[in-house]
Amino acid sequence: MQADQESVGKVVSQVGFQESIAPVPKDPERFRPKRAAVLICIFEGDDGELRVILTKRSSRLSTHSGEVSLPGGKAEEDDKDDGMTATREAEEEIGLDPSLVDVVTSLEPFLSKHLLRVIPVIGILKDRKAFNPTPNPAEVEAVFDAPLEMFLKDENRRSEEREWLGEKYLIHYFDYRTGDKDYMIWGLTAGILIRAASVTYERPAAFIEQCPKFKYPKMVEKHNCMP
Repeated sequence: MQADQESVGKVVSQVGFQESIAPVPKDPERFRPKRAAVLICIFEGDDGELRVILTKRSSRLSTHSGEVSLPGGKAEEDDKDDGMTATREAEEEIGLDPSLVDVVTSLEPFLSKHLLRVIPVIGILKDRKAFNPTPNPAEVEAVFDAPLEMFLKDENRRSEEREWLGEKYLIHYFDYRTGDKDYMIWGLTAGILIRAASVTYERPAAFIEQCPKFKYPKMVEKHNCMP
């Protein structure tokens, strides 16, 4: 996420880790992350599979144009909790009525490269037919959905090694085609969806996740990481 993009409260980042394994800057004055939330809105597809709602950012935006993201943004003072932040932002971005979503849980926060604490909020869309996407044209170019289980599979996935604060990590790319449209889901969005799918299906991904050699949580083996 670029600094100017953080200023408008959107959650798009190439880099992000679960907070328990994220690197902490040596300068404590810099470690003052702002809070944000994204909505992992799940519903049952026609074939009974679980699907998640995603957005493609407007191609007219100056930063991260055309990239795939989850609905979400920075918390506001009036937000009573992370669920309210996530559903409010989803309503603003894609016209999703918060009353259609049952918030069921929040996952461990992710810390973005530019020190934004992002809380993934899992919600269930109660009535898919009642949701008629109305993208905010200033922010969103398209709304689509993808199978949640896809983010546990090694199909249509590639990764590359990068470095942050002197440590190496993996960044994942998922290629997804629906209809005549091709989407690439990567970076922080992909990382959050891998975690959400792992929790939902109660099994690890079929590949090594980011696994940076920072502070490993005690139950690291459940995260499918190899030290």
